[in-house]
Amino acid sequence: MKKWALRIDVAKCINCHNCVLATKDEHVGNDFPGYAAAQPARGAEWISIERHTRGSGTAVDVTYVPRMCNHCDDAPCVKAADGAIHKRSDGIVIVDPVKARGRRDLVGSCPYGAMTWNEEAEVPQIWIFDAHLLDQGWAAPRCVQVCPTGALEAIHDTDDALREIAARDDLQPLRPELDTRPRVLYRNLQRIRSVFLSGNVTATLQDGRNVNVDGATVSLTAGGGTVLESTTDAFGDFKLDGLPRGSGDYRLYVAHDDHGRAERCGSLLDSVDVGSIELR
Repeated sequence: MKKWALRIDVAKCINCHNCVLATKDEHVGNDFPGYAAAQPARGAEWISIERHTRGSGTAVDVTYVPRMCNHCDDAPCVKAADGAIHKRSDGIVIVDPVKARGRRDLVGSCPYGAMTWNEEAEVPQIWIFDAHLLDQGWAAPRCVQVCPTGALEAIHDTDDALREIAARDDLQPLRPELDTRPRVLYRNLQRIRSVFLSGNVTATLQDGRNVNVDGATVSLTAGGGTVLESTTDAFGDFKLDGLPRGSGDYRLYVAHDDHGRAERCGSLLDSVDVGSIELR
């Protein structure tokens, strides 16, 4: 049986908030019986964008992570709700706006913090995957349709197919330690889970000019083996990414056939830029 899931590529999210605004446009002031009461205009973000910054100074990158209800296959909220929350056969979790009335205790049952409390309607709420639209034949939720970069993509397929897609594209849950089997899966999460080491390579020519070195080989070693290798670009810049946070002591080797070699060492606890390295 085909079920719904959502793939989010955090490398493509540009923090435009189109997904947030489209969800508000659909649900604020609009009551959909059997699916959800109207979303409050303020104080209840069904979709939010989380900002993660790595590095400092001139070597900084920012990753934006859209967050919402994960529609877990082993949802803690469903277990805690005594029938007030149910999971549909197509994988979508629905908080019954009638049965869940007054159940403020259910907000804390979501370990992802994706459930909000609607004070006016006195009901807990989640992003419902726009189930009311999908049931009318829509191909995807509105948040997917308005994403300008394709960071959000709806998947409507079998569980076996979803597992194959996840393995092929290295899709991961946001918090795997929770083991809730979420149906919202992320790509490129290493951008928030790992650290990088960057820098610039220069050399002094015979006429005294200092130039950026293009094509220098940069190797990072730790524990006696090569961890990562890169090549400087036309500006002499390099970036070694995907290193575990708190990697500890490292040694950096830089070499170019025409300009010589250089080494640097230090401790890599977080993302760092080593600055300019001159070959000799």
